[in-house]
Amino acid sequence: MAEIAVSFAIDKLLPLLTEEFNLLKGVHKEFADIKDELESIQAFLKDADRRAAAPNGDNNGEGVKTWVKQIREAAFQIEDIIDNYMMYAEQRHNFSHLFKTLKQRHKIASGIRDIKSLVRGIKERSERYGFQRSLDQGSSHSRGSQNVKLHPLREAALYIDEADVVGFEAPGKTLTDWMVNEREEHTVISVVGMGGQGKTTLVKKVFDNKDVIAHFDCRVWITVSQTYDVKEVLRDMLLKIYKQKDENPPQNINQMDQRSLTEELRNCLKTKRYVVVFDDVWSVNFWDHIKFALIDNKSGSKIFITTRNEEVLVSCKISSFTKVLHLQPLTQEQSLTLFNKRAFKFDYAGCCPEELVGIANEIVQKCKGLPLAIVAIGGLLSTKEKHVFEWQRFSENLSAELKKDTHLMGIKEVLALSYDDLPYYLKSCLLYFGMYPEDYQVNSNRVIRQWIGEGFVKEESGKTLEEVAEGYLTELIHRSLVQVSSIRTDGKAKGCRVHDLVREMILEKNEDLNFFKHISEDGHSSFSGRIHRLSITTISDDFVEHIGSSHVRSLLVIPDKESKTNFEFKIPKTFKLLRVLDCNSDSLMSFPENFGNFIHLKYLSLGFDEILKILKSIGMLRNLETLKIRSLTQLIELPKEISKLRKLRHLISKKLSLIQLEEGIGEMASLQTLHSVDLNTDGAAKIIKGLGKLNQMRDLRLVNVRREDGIILSSSINEMQHLERLYVEAIRSEDDYEVIDLDLISLPTKLRKLTLYGILQKLPEWIPKLQNLVDLFLDHSRLTEDSLKSLNCLQHLLSLTFPMHSYEGLFLHFEDGWFQKLKTLNVIYCIQLRLVIIDKGALPSLKMLKLGILWNLENIPIGIQHLEKLEVLRIFFVSDEFVKNISTEDWNSMQHVPLVDISDRNRISIPIPRS
Repeated sequence: MAEIAVSFAIDKLLPLLTEEFNLLKGVHKEFADIKDELESIQAFLKDADRRAAAPNGDNNGEGVKTWVKQIREAAFQIEDIIDNYMMYAEQRHNFSHLFKTLKQRHKIASGIRDIKSLVRGIKERSERYGFQRSLDQGSSHSRGSQNVKLHPLREAALYIDEADVVGFEAPGKTLTDWMVNEREEHTVISVVGMGGQGKTTLVKKVFDNKDVIAHFDCRVWITVSQTYDVKEVLRDMLLKIYKQKDENPPQNINQMDQRSLTEELRNCLKTKRYVVVFDDVWSVNFWDHIKFALIDNKSGSKIFITTRNEEVLVSCKISSFTKVLHLQPLTQEQSLTLFNKRAFKFDYAGCCPEELVGIANEIVQKCKGLPLAIVAIGGLLSTKEKHVFEWQRFSENLSAELKKDTHLMGIKEVLALSYDDLPYYLKSCLLYFGMYPEDYQVNSNRVIRQWIGEGFVKEESGKTLEEVAEGYLTELIHRSLVQVSSIRTDGKAKGCRVHDLVREMILEKNEDLNFFKHISEDGHSSFSGRIHRLSITTISDDFVEHIGSSHVRSLLVIPDKESKTNFEFKIPKTFKLLRVLDCNSDSLMSFPENFGNFIHLKYLSLGFDEILKILKSIGMLRNLETLKIRSLTQLIELPKEISKLRKLRHLISKKLSLIQLEEGIGEMASLQTLHSVDLNTDGAAKIIKGLGKLNQMRDLRLVNVRREDGIILSSSINEMQHLERLYVEAIRSEDDYEVIDLDLISLPTKLRKLTLYGILQKLPEWIPKLQNLVDLFLDHSRLTEDSLKSLNCLQHLLSLTFPMHSYEGLFLHFEDGWFQKLKTLNVIYCIQLRLVIIDKGALPSLKMLKLGILWNLENIPIGIQHLEKLEVLRIFFVSDEFVKNISTEDWNSMQHVPLVDISDRNRISIPIPRS
């Protein structure tokens, strides 16, 4: 555990020892001596951490644990001294702070001498324990020199796709048969097994089975977990049902009590054959809480429950027909197949080389048929050299851990082995997920930027810090320690989370490492020792009293979704070492007068009201890298002082006015993300000109763009050669948007997502030339039939959306060979459209087709039978004539599509004839 702290302390020291950094006289040598001592200690930290974590210890067990704790605390003190020194360096040129900084200088100098003496003493005491030096310290210094290497990234397959399901053929067939049998009464189907045995994986496979999808009118998946709120479960079910129907939920849904939610659910489900999955149920009272909402309409509906505790099913048996499947461990043969799929996924043709067969069998046997363990270990070994010695050493370490065979503890031990093998920078990144509540889905960009703010992410040549951090996340996903909860159009992770077992392992590690503290309604962690990171879901009255003098680096305020009241608290003025401040709530927060002196702050995310309190001070936060302002529709006018933030990389809000900055925005040359600039102002031309200087821009959103600014805007965008996402919304009159007049000559070749709201008149010539574009959204563009042929040139396009008034042609004709990679096509409110024609060979990869509010559409798409990979077809708000025109032949042409949902102008679903 000490390796993380010492490695980060060394990383903090290295920049101070470069020639470019102007240190006070004598400080350079003191810091250099401390670094040298830490590096000599670092060589045997792996052995020290291993021995300190051993359950039975050794002859010097308690002494080793004490020594590890001392070196860890010393490393934390070094970080504090360095951060305080940096603050002193910022202030020492300010005459008004002269007396104060002289006192601070004396305090820092004394602290440096003390810590140097402390580290030297710790090193001397290490000799009595006979630590073994590690031969592999690569991962402790820089990511570029580590020995454990991943295979080259292969788009989404590396970290989005789960391992091929193995050993579930028989139970999967059993569950599928249970699902589609014709018992009229609804049935509760339960899958019981220990944690990590694959319950969720198996049920998800069945849930997504094409026969199952076709059999049910409504499908809902709810993750329950150990702590849940009955009303939230019911509300979540309602929201998902309405989303499937493409309808808005009741406006008062958030105010409904449990009875109202139950009645609304019964009303929604009374005519449906539905299947609802309740995944990861722990409470034996769960069924009693939700059974009345699941109406038995005698249509053969099914309720799935996955659980580790068979007692959960007792109450189900009292009121419902039940079927129970006890999930069994994988056989040795199945385990080996699954292991090989993970360990040799990208080499040896997926097969285990002969020289590793014996040791692979040995490793797999120790996993005792547990899929989670096999996947985790296989994924980990896929990153190692395929040498017998390397695997033998790994197997010997694994053996001692798995002999306990205490089920849930056994899983944690396997996961802990994956954790222990991580480079120190990935350990910190994984531990950071523990800051979030259980089952919390974290936005990938959010956690990546927080890692950067904390200093977890190290620079790599030719990459931005964000690209490096994305690689970190990919590694954690590839090692089966982080799961992807949602993906973007391009296949990258949009949201992620950790499994509850992984989170439990993180919390266990945190008890030793003191990485973070939680404050919640269930009580808070002990406040003993240094507090480095705080995660708060509620505030107790003694909050400030406990943490006012702490050394907090990260403060996350994440409201408990069960809490209905806001809380108020004041950030203590002693939080000057704060690097990450993320208040994701509507709570009332007050700030100290010296907030501008929080110079270490790198990530700041606050609500609209909170930002207004400190807007003038933000310009003093010169190390700020991310500024996110949560607002709904409010226009935020940024002060000119914002332009002093030369390190700011991400500036995000719903609507920003840069009128006070004008061309000064161009001085913020580090900006990569800018959302969303309101250009409906007299000084728009100067702002747009300044934007042209932001040549590191990756993601730009502009709203209320005027037609007369098109030329200068085109010129500025031409300078953004790293641009990946562009959103331009024209100013809107009472009747329509204005024309978007963009003429891009020097194309941003890296552009992957383009969103335009406004009249185009004709398709700009530059759009079909964007060969890396994967997502195109054109609203109110008023394109004609000729435009479709030009868009076919976008060979990598995955998603194409024609929303309101975007297409004015009478026909949409997709010819043979067009749009080979397109997966999603949406055509909404194009009122002139009469026919959609799909030739054989067109749209071969299409998975989702959505057609809506097309009043003149005459029939279902001609050639729909050619879309062999189509999974979802939704047609809604169509005329009565359209409904009458659907023939038996039309229904037959759609039989291959698992989910077909067609509704008339009143949103009443058209019954699908059952063959």
